[in-house]
Amino acid sequence: MSSAHDNRTLNEQRQTSHQHLGLDDITIVDNSTLRKAVSAAALGNAMEWFDFGVFSLVAASIGKNFFPDASPTIQLMSAFAVFAVAFFARPLGGLVFGPLGDRIGRKQVLALTMIMMAISTFCIGLIPSFSAIGLAAPILLIAFRLVQGFSAGGEYGGAATFVAEYSPDRKRGFMGSWLEFGTFAGFILASLTVAAVSYFTGEAAMHDWAWRIPFFIAGPLGLIGLYLRTRLEETPAFAEHAEKQKAEGSSESVPLKELFTQHWKPMLLCIGLVLLMNVSTYLLTTVMPTYMQQHVTDPNTGEHIRALTADGMMTFIMCAMLIFLPLLGLLADKVGRKPLIITGCILTMIFAVPLLHLVQQGSLLCIGLGLLGFSLIQSCFSSTMPSKLPSLFSTSVRYGGLAIAFNISAALFAGPTPAVNTWLMDHTGSIDVPAYYWIAAAIIGLITILLTRETASQPLEGSAPAASSRAEARELLQEHRSNLENELEEVEDELRALNERRAEIIADHPHLHDDHTSPKKD
Repeated sequence: MSSAHDNRTLNEQRQTSHQHLGLDDITIVDNSTLRKAVSAAALGNAMEWFDFGVFSLVAASIGKNFFPDASPTIQLMSAFAVFAVAFFARPLGGLVFGPLGDRIGRKQVLALTMIMMAISTFCIGLIPSFSAIGLAAPILLIAFRLVQGFSAGGEYGGAATFVAEYSPDRKRGFMGSWLEFGTFAGFILASLTVAAVSYFTGEAAMHDWAWRIPFFIAGPLGLIGLYLRTRLEETPAFAEHAEKQKAEGSSESVPLKELFTQHWKPMLLCIGLVLLMNVSTYLLTTVMPTYMQQHVTDPNTGEHIRALTADGMMTFIMCAMLIFLPLLGLLADKVGRKPLIITGCILTMIFAVPLLHLVQQGSLLCIGLGLLGFSLIQSCFSSTMPSKLPSLFSTSVRYGGLAIAFNISAALFAGPTPAVNTWLMDHTGSIDVPAYYWIAAAIIGLITILLTRETASQPLEGSAPAASSRAEARELLQEHRSNLENELEEVEDELRALNERRAEIIADHPHLHDDHTSPKKD
């Protein structure tokens, strides 16, 4: 079954590359619409990761309020375990929202995931503590985290699909990088919010009640994101796909079973690449703030790094990433996605341990330089994945395939990252665990990216070429014709070589020529 599908997919790709292409067949993307689409997708991603960032930053306070009878280590592990619970709901969200987005469109599903995320996050701030309602407190916390995870299951896959399908072929890397810009902008907003609340209320109040305040901000953010997303039009690629289905009298999306049986190769590649991106993201943004507070000592005071200092350092690092991401996105459009991802993997293997040792020195300069190095390496992944991952799938299964594979990977590998690292450090006694954990992810990521093909400046599978202007469309058309001419020359060279080889064989064995040219007897 899969072999037949692979052959059919290859034939479709060849037919697409060989078909007659005119200027009117190239999609001209309106720049104003493109900016709105990227802004709406990035804002939604920012809100999602604001919610997740707040939870990770106030994990110690959540542990004290919902698991008060446990030791500080168990409190933190319990809070991170609840954090990970949401990731186990994400595959279910991907299974529901992904195929739904391939059937009814990207825009409507993204609006739904936005409002679900906002409401569930707002409600976390309303939950009474364990001392007020007992066991019901952690149960309600887990329930709202499950809703968060379920809605997030349709968010990233849909947002990445939305941006990729709206972007011109030559700018897809740059435009996709703004999606991750939104991710880290959300973390920055979360970090600034938590730091401001902690500063103005004090550490005692923060652990007691003030940790709830950041969760209440999700409501207004959700309304803004919902407004922006509902005002957008459907992506050109999906609109074209829907028109083809209508003309053929079909409105059904690819069955879920077929998605797993016939598209398992791109889904496995997606899982490996998402593992690389998400594990590195959560090590940097979720593990490191707590790591500094528990394992890094300030050489001047002899005390562990304070929460306010750790949050401030993380804010500085993520501000640097807001510069790295679009610049590396531009670079990905020039040199390709694969070289950047491969570079990031190799740099991780070489520098992960030295950079963590630099952080362990404890001075603000050493911590800053160490985290800056981590952030630059991580940006090699985050800047390229929003354009790389959608290119693995064709239009008819892009949202579903990406959402399901992304969230399976997130549930199995990314979500447990904080809890697993805390457990490993506690049981091994080594505070170098995060570095080796990142190296393991880089090895898997390197193997995976080497198995993919380069897609920079190429149309998405199943979609027409896209350009940002009519002049660029003419350039794409000329490139298409040049590629066809080059391919024709290669075929003619192969035919000449085959004919020469045939002549050599006949010259050595003349009877073969007689056998082929003599008439057959009945």
